[in-house]
Amino acid sequence: MTRTVPATVLWTVTGLAALAASIAVAITIGPADIGVGDVWSAVAAHLGGQDSQLSPIRDGIVWNLRLPRTLLAAVCGAGLAVCGAVMQSLLRNPLADPFVLGVSSGASTGAVVVVVLGAGGGVLSVSGGAFVGAVVSFAMVLLLSHTLGATTDRVVLAGVAIMQLFSALTSFVVLTAADAETTKGVLFWLLGSLSGAGWTDVWLCLAVLVAALSICLGYARTLDAFAFGQDAAATLGVSVARTRLVLLCVTALLTAALVSSAGAIGFVGLVLPHAARALTGAGHVRLLPVTAVAGAVFLVWVDTLARTALDPQEVPVGVVTSLIGVPAFVLVLYRTRRAPR
Repeated sequence: MTRTVPATVLWTVTGLAALAASIAVAITIGPADIGVGDVWSAVAAHLGGQDSQLSPIRDGIVWNLRLPRTLLAAVCGAGLAVCGAVMQSLLRNPLADPFVLGVSSGASTGAVVVVVLGAGGGVLSVSGGAFVGAVVSFAMVLLLSHTLGATTDRVVLAGVAIMQLFSALTSFVVLTAADAETTKGVLFWLLGSLSGAGWTDVWLCLAVLVAALSICLGYARTLDAFAFGQDAAATLGVSVARTRLVLLCVTALLTAALVSSAGAIGFVGLVLPHAARALTGAGHVRLLPVTAVAGAVFLVWVDTLARTALDPQEVPVGVVTSLIGVPAFVLVLYRTRRAPR
């Protein structure tokens, strides 16, 4: 413990410093002529400090456009990475990620139903519909896996089945009821987009992330026990069924909140936990904070690349994460195949 805590603090503080620098620099990248000093000046002014010397337009670009978008990217990256780390340990599957339980597909269906079919009578927003769809899909996974016997493999299989079901429903609704313009907008959102980020999205997702991360850290020692298998964890006094239910619900709700604000962004929860383990080892007291920071830094730069690479056209964030994540996924598969049994 005497060596674990300083190492955890060192990695976390270093990561947070890198994250702050990444956010400040990422905000300056774009067609507007904005420097890092301008970013700090605008932020300080809005937080009650001395008035900045920026013009109203440039101040608005920093505070109303780029800052909330970059912060939401950081929150989504951290949340998805944490979900992936927890699920990989909980399900003892190195290829598990936040979307294996069908949460992303359910969120996509909920959003499409609101946009295309007008469900909710104008009261339910796209984000609200996505959240409802995510929760419904996860409830179906729990029900199906419980019916089959809630073993680790059956939870994963139930998630895959529900994911395919909601993917098919999404495609059916879009193909039969949407016009060309609506279809284009929906598909862009489904591929992951932070272009509509606002401060409400940032605060909501941040609150859910803080709550979820706190709960997961409270179960850190229990997650360490799952590394030896659920039978060994039960022998150590862990309530396997209760722990699995609590943590799966926490990760599903966090994923639902993130997907409802940013769309489906894949591979973050798959790749980043493995990168963090290479730095910290498997202990979750160290792993979870480092994974969160690594995911945040990663998605900040991915979003920056997505919005500037083909300027003025924007690339969906999910496309960029897939281009980066697929080679990493193949590497994980290769290492898993070579791992001793």
